[in-house]
Amino acid sequence: MKEHNHSFSRRDFLAMSGTLAAGSILPGKSSSSHESKQDMDPVIDIHQHIFYVGRTDDQLIHHQKTMGVTHTIMLPAGSVQYTQSTHYGRSNGLQAQAGGNKSCFDFAQAHAKEFSFAANEVPDIPDAVKEVEKYLQMGAKMIAEVKFGLSCDSQELQRFYSLAAEYGVPILMHWQYETYNYSFPYFYKMLEKYPKTKFIGHAQTWWANVDKAQQDHPWEMYPNGPVIKGGITDRYLSDYENMYGDLSAGSGLNFFRRDEDFTKDFFTRHQDKLLFGSDCSDLVGEGEACIGAQTIALVRKLMPKGIERKLLYENAKKMFTL
Repeated sequence: MKEHNHSFSRRDFLAMSGTLAAGSILPGKSSSSHESKQDMDPVIDIHQHIFYVGRTDDQLIHHQKTMGVTHTIMLPAGSVQYTQSTHYGRSNGLQAQAGGNKSCFDFAQAHAKEFSFAANEVPDIPDAVKEVEKYLQMGAKMIAEVKFGLSCDSQELQRFYSLAAEYGVPILMHWQYETYNYSFPYFYKMLEKYPKTKFIGHAQTWWANVDKAQQDHPWEMYPNGPVIKGGITDRYLSDYENMYGDLSAGSGLNFFRRDEDFTKDFFTRHQDKLLFGSDCSDLVGEGEACIGAQTIALVRKLMPKGIERKLLYENAKKMFTL
């Protein structure tokens, strides 16, 4: 889901649509034309949202085609609730007006060749597991996006971890310091407790913590400069078979750009653990306005063909049996 800082200010919310994606499009193999992109290798996007900050269905379809994506997984928000996990309403709709389970399901059913759907619900309501299980039984590809104001080891979230293992689907989590899925440094306990659950990490705290230096300033969401190997995220990916990473959003692009030599090594070492997602709300699907298009171009620029194919297509095809 699109990322916002702890203050939840309208200014920061709106800035994410443009400022974090700012910068020239990175050189790569991608083309600006819709037609030529569709002639290229297939791309799977594991992270998009319906009604994203008011985007229409037609605009979403255009965005994905222009970006060169051939299959997309739609991630729903939970229902509208006023509980601790939604910050008493402030982060309903994943804090970006995203639609819920039925909207994603109906859209994916209407465009079954190009779109699949995930399942989600606000975890601290009585019927949360029942609602998620309903959509898993209808074919949801994962539980996502888990973006709630709870500790990562809370009983409410652990019920989701157990359900994901039971149905053999991954669970994608938005990590944001003191805002969503608290206590990231202690998540290893959950990785060990639920070894059959595949976890996919995403967002600011996830990407910032690839850098070992992040432990000295955990509140910083978009750090810059050279990366020191050995951060929490890097260790989770290396040490735990059930931990994966989602390349999406401004936080991902910020990390990949800050130290390209490190990024090349990181992509190479974790080439079987990383999956492309866009999580961008723009309407155009290309150029400097589109985080997803820039991420695809960067992967193609930095990686040899074999690894590029894994990151943009093969890993997701295998994980989600697409």
